Amino acid sequence: MFISHIAIYTNDLERLKDFYIRFFSGKSNEKYKNNKTGLETYFISFDSGTRLELMQRPDIKPAEMRDRSEGLTHLAFSAGTRENVDALTRKLVEAGYTLHSAPRVTGDGYYESSVLDPDSNIIEITD
Repeated sequence: MFISHIAIYTNDLERLKDFYIRFFSGKSNEKYKNNKTGLETYFISFDSGTRLELMQRPDIKPAEMRDRSEGLTHLAFSAGTRENVDALTRKLVEAGYTLHSAPRVTGDGYYESSVLDPDSNIIEITD
């Protein structure tokens, strides 16, 4: 078994698509649109084979607090090295994205940072 994809609702489909393409080397398919429901989606594919489905529709509701609540907590991307974690974190912060947690070694030995994507989803960057 492996994770095929993870889906995220958004109110700004193009902005979120551009974020994952620009900073995480994702590749997008053509936009799918269901004229009956108003649903629009992109699948963003990554070199690992995992995909992120970004979805927008007119009847979604804004999310409550995402940090420390039940449900999906964060998405983690491996940058390969500690230097890459530092560089990508710096690049995201310089581009105006919110730093959630500065690069550090965690209690269980991971080197990671986290930032918020344009919709305030927590994105973890690991070595």
